[in-house]
Amino acid sequence: MLKQLLIALVVTLAMPFNQLYSCDIHGRTGIVEDNDLWIGPHDKGINSMTEQEFNNVISKIETIYKPLVRDKGGDLHVERKWDDGTVNASAQRFGNKWVVNMYGGLARHEAITPDGFAMVVCHELGHHIGGLPKKKMFWSTTWAANEGQADYFASLKCMRRYMKDDDNVAIVEKMDVPEFVTKKCQESFSTQDELAICKRNAMAGLSLGNLFKALKKLDKPLKFDTPDPAKVSTTDSNHPAPQCRLDTYFSGALCDKEVSDGVSETDINKGVCVRERNEAAIKTRPLCWFKPNDQGGGGGGGGGFPFPLPRPPRA
Repeated sequence: MLKQLLIALVVTLAMPFNQLYSCDIHGRTGIVEDNDLWIGPHDKGINSMTEQEFNNVISKIETIYKPLVRDKGGDLHVERKWDDGTVNASAQRFGNKWVVNMYGGLARHEAITPDGFAMVVCHELGHHIGGLPKKKMFWSTTWAANEGQADYFASLKCMRRYMKDDDNVAIVEKMDVPEFVTKKCQESFSTQDELAICKRNAMAGLSLGNLFKALKKLDKPLKFDTPDPAKVSTTDSNHPAPQCRLDTYFSGALCDKEVSDGVSETDINKGVCVRERNEAAIKTRPLCWFKPNDQGGGGGGGGGFPFPLPRPPRA
């Protein structure tokens, strides 16, 4: 372990200072832990997503968020790697160039729906503008919202903007939405479109949760009405368990804060639902990764180094 830490420190010190956090901010991982799964553009037995759908989802989110990112001092670039079979996604910064890397391998995974793929784009964007809590280096926090916060931002803010102008009622009518989701959405929202967005948002989270479940080779199904019972003692910056991540997407979908009520880089409770205001716990960031009023992000269980190690290119 000491040898690994020394190698990582040497690599970090060798980087130009302005690019210290510019590579994969997840350590050696992306939205999921590092994996060797590869789904090429001509592989069979995968979902039906086309390159055009892949680009349409990205373009829609990019159009919405480019000016919002510009207001925060960044220049958003979404790298469209359709032919790359990597089943992952990542975020990077190179000065004011804020990058999101989207891979065709993830988009083609059998668990991923178009809305699930949009949630991935939103998650990576959330690392850039998702607010607190942040991921931590050894000596300080990084520019990046941690994994759980990026998940929460994705459903709480980004997906709502993404779905805003769609015929959400018609889209949801074609989905098999669990009764529990419908009930909880009805408790949070009143208009038909708000209800439909809530349900569609939750189902996008389930698509992504099922990807995490598949990659971890878990047998137990993820369910909205069986939340992860774990409670962390300090906020965990790393990838939460699949059920915990589904809980986070569902919480974001249920939280009734306005999309225009933005999250903050200085106030961990701005623009979100919080227990301290006596808001329903199911709308708040789940305790399986989040410790209320813990501004930073601790280590938790694994997840690799908090800065990148060199990785050979995939052939």
